[in-house]
Amino acid sequence: MQGVLNEKSKTIAVDFDGTVVEHAYPAIGREMLFAFATLKRLQEKGHKLILWSIREGQTLQEAVDYCKANGVEFYAVNANFPGEVLEPGVSARKVNADIFIDDRNVGGFRGWSEIYQMLHPEDGPFFHQLENEKAHFNFREPRKKKGFWARLFGK
Repeated sequence: MQGVLNEKSKTIAVDFDGTVVEHAYPAIGREMLFAFATLKRLQEKGHKLILWSIREGQTLQEAVDYCKANGVEFYAVNANFPGEVLEPGVSARKVNADIFIDDRNVGGFRGWSEIYQMLHPEDGPFFHQLENEKAHFNFREPRKKKGFWARLFGK
């Protein structure tokens, strides 16, 4: 659902793997901390969000469905506007957006809280609420390191 468009509204292209979720392609990784809370808030502020991903076909549909199940429906998917038809043979290309949010930025992915603050400093701190701690990448259970013999013999 899109918010009310205004003069400050932007079209924002959002990468999926490594940005909305951890890298696990072709599977869907775990949600990046506060990704969906921030995307929903950006939509409430009136921004048009475009899912911009290298995914195609079934893996792209899985990403769209995953986002929808988490409360985010995009204005367009790998397109400038809903229903845009690409030339035959064209799959991935840069879309026409004001802002691109991608983990491959110069300097890397800054995190959703910082991205929101960059886009809306007038709002002050954006306090997110964790709905499911285990869904977030920085709440991983530490792995027990296996000894040499256990690794060698698979025990």
